[in-house]
Amino acid sequence: MNVEFINPFLSSLLNVLATMASTELSPGKPRVKKDEVAVGDVSGLIGMVGPQTKGSLSITFDENLALTVMERMLGERPTSINEEVTDMLGEITNMVAGGAKNLLGDKGYDFDMATPIVVAGKSHTICHKCKGKTLLIPFTSAAGNASIEVSFDTL
Repeated sequence: MNVEFINPFLSSLLNVLATMASTELSPGKPRVKKDEVAVGDVSGLIGMVGPQTKGSLSITFDENLALTVMERMLGERPTSINEEVTDMLGEITNMVAGGAKNLLGDKGYDFDMATPIVVAGKSHTICHKCKGKTLLIPFTSAAGNASIEVSFDTL
């Protein structure tokens, strides 16, 4: 997968969480994901399609990180993942994909984005509808772990 294409998603996630939730993430070592089981407790998934490629992006948070981000953004900490938390992660997914779309537009890539969907629960699955490999980039923070999965058919 082309780093020039992947880095805008990483930069956008770091920017969104730093500015919206005062949360700093540290990226880990990327790897190819071999199954569909999420590595966290709540995931936002968004599809993207354009003339050069089609694919999807998912963002997954551990429960504690999701609750901490919610608290930092809205001033209230829920006791567990609820509808407000899943709505928040859908919005974060949309902001990250939108930020990456702007950065990629500057490099000549163009794509439209679908409405994000959010899935929650232990061992939930994320199904990227692409023939390409899925790249998983883990992140750590003081509040918990996150990950991005990116999968595209052609690059």
